Amino acid sequence: MIAIIDCEIGNLRSVQKAFEAIGKEARITDSIQTIEGAQAVVLPGVGAFKDAIDSIRQKGLDKAIMNIIDSGIPFLGICIGLQLYATESDEGGKQTGLDIIKGRVVRLPDIVKVPEMGWNRLNVRKDCPIFKDIPETAYFYFAHSFYIVPEETDVIAATTDYGLEYVSAVWKDNIYGVQFHPEKSGKWGLKMLENFAGLAESRD
Repeated sequence: MIAIIDCEIGNLRSVQKAFEAIGKEARITDSIQTIEGAQAVVLPGVGAFKDAIDSIRQKGLDKAIMNIIDSGIPFLGICIGLQLYATESDEGGKQTGLDIIKGRVVRLPDIVKVPEMGWNRLNVRKDCPIFKDIPETAYFYFAHSFYIVPEETDVIAATTDYGLEYVSAVWKDNIYGVQFHPEKSGKWGLKMLENFAGLAESRD
């Protein structure tokens, strides 16, 4: 079972339906016991960084997330879920993140249209398992105003060009994160989620 962390921001059901579309059981939950007992865990999100991190901390899910990561269970952050990995964020004033990936979340510059909404491609920087068998020509759906700037470049799995080149995916050990929405990205988004689910199954 794949646990989808409920931190009271949007798009949870869309992620669940995407996993169901590829035949995987996924459960939306804020139960620490259920999350820690899952084969893989997803932290999705559409909304504000502060609302998400406040909800996570109020429910004690920050400790559960660290336990999951320490145990080696595959963990995927989507959109704000990726941004929450950072040490801090500039959104809504300075906010403190989970500090899973050292770095900062910053706003897209005014030289581009903000938010970025629509289809864009990835410049894959490393042989990341969640991008297995996905062609370089694949497009994914983005909807965001902020992005992560990691301190260490070795965690960068992919970048995207949008008037600037920004980090759109990270990978560190069992931790994966994408700025785009695989659940809204058609065939290749579902393939990415299938690859992620396969990581959990390979541990059984």
